[in-house]
Amino acid sequence: MRNTQLYSFVQTDLSLGEASFHPALSLKLFHHQNSISVSGLLDTGASVNVLPYLVGIELGYIWEQQTASLNLTGNLAQ
Repeated sequence: MRNTQLYSFVQTDLSLGEASFHPALSLKLFHHQNSISVSGLLDTGASVNVLPYLVGIELGYIWEQQTASLNLTGNLAQ
């Protein structure tokens, strides 16, 4: 496979042992004049991406003013 990249697995909860390792990607997010550096879960098979509420608040989003409507499928549909 060409153009492959390797990403480190990081441990997020020592009490879970190997179960807490996951691939992480460092990101810098911007919204208007605000920016924040975060680490996100790298899931190349995901069909849904989630921005944590507190990250959105720190970027200056006002969640009550967001008007996007999504139709979820699969195990998220319920």
